[in-house]
Amino acid sequence: MKHNTALAALLAGTLATVAPVTEAAVTIEVGYPYSALFDVTFQRIYPLFQKAHPDIDIKFRATYDNYEDATNTILREAVADKMPDVTFQGLNRQASLVEKGIAKSLESFIAKEKNFSKEGYHKAMLDLGTFGGKVYGLPFAISLPVGYYNMDALRKAGISTPPKTWDEVVENCGKLRAVGFKNPLFWGWNITGNWFFQALMRSQGVPIFSNGKFNFDGPEGLAALETMKKLFRGCNMLNLPTGDAGKPFAAGEVAMHFWSTSAVGAIERSKGDFELRTSEYPGMGSPPKGLPAGGNSAMLVSTSKDPKIIEAAWKFIKFCTSGEGAAVVAETTGYMPPNKAANELLGEFYKNNPNKHTAVRQASLLREWIAYPGNNSLAITQVIYDYTELIVTGDADDMKQLQMEMYEEVSALLPK
Repeated sequence: MKHNTALAALLAGTLATVAPVTEAAVTIEVGYPYSALFDVTFQRIYPLFQKAHPDIDIKFRATYDNYEDATNTILREAVADKMPDVTFQGLNRQASLVEKGIAKSLESFIAKEKNFSKEGYHKAMLDLGTFGGKVYGLPFAISLPVGYYNMDALRKAGISTPPKTWDEVVENCGKLRAVGFKNPLFWGWNITGNWFFQALMRSQGVPIFSNGKFNFDGPEGLAALETMKKLFRGCNMLNLPTGDAGKPFAAGEVAMHFWSTSAVGAIERSKGDFELRTSEYPGMGSPPKGLPAGGNSAMLVSTSKDPKIIEAAWKFIKFCTSGEGAAVVAETTGYMPPNKAANELLGEFYKNNPNKHTAVRQASLLREWIAYPGNNSLAITQVIYDYTELIVTGDADDMKQLQMEMYEEVSALLPK
């Protein structure tokens, strides 16, 4: 089984100052996504956890590339009976692991905790991991889409404040091109799980799927596709892979970058010498009526028969999602804490780090990041991705035709 050798190397020096793991320690295995985002987080969390629980050792498996990869990996490992004990899964992928009986309910563990309160978690966030009235995933990292702005570049183009609508964004692109920015924007259409397409639907108050039907065959779906076309064409947007999307912005070559708040920490660490400001996600003519909650949760998937391993896995889940763990996530990334206790720890931090507070200001807009139903859930995600890419590459211009073709193909993949 592959393990996260990069994180192991990072931890080597850190753990020298922590009490050594005892010889009788229980070892659990953990899998998480997005090495670039979370390696630094777990580098901070692990020594804190090990200090509190010197009798538990953690082996981190090779990092999942993204949330689709995380789910696919667990599904394969379930067949081979080689699953980790704890897995961090995208909020929109939890349902499939619950439906297949892979994820274990956490209710019995919660009931035994004297000081554990579900009220300690923001209800909207805890609801994302609750199925059939039972908690299967405790929220670990919660994100919302935001705008990243190079304020030096915007001021050079005569723009003093971040845009509030997508029409303003396109107008700004014209001004930025006039002062030398050939490709002034990147809009994260290719983020995992069709997140930005769902964001445009939610902005209009409509979920992408409800009551057994996809909703993007109506006027809201067409408006979402037309908005994408307007942004891609009006801003000369390049078709960059997700791993490279933030690099031109960090280098000062792109002035407006629309992405998850999760990347604030990474961009702050890599950006050039310019003023970075994050701001609320623009709306489609008016402020968004809602936005899909991104991020991931910690789930227990261990098949071990050893009660000590199961208990150790629960302790790690509890610690990571506690106020202390959630505060580390917020400090090292840009995710907002799912735990109210973390907010009490982060008051001064947010005063000094306003770019990481933007998502918190949008918390009232948090809505479900919808998982497509049935065994074809991942296939539906890919179909929507492929059709959206046709807009990015310029291979599709008739959005009404694209809408109908996409709707028909996706509908054919729904459970009968």
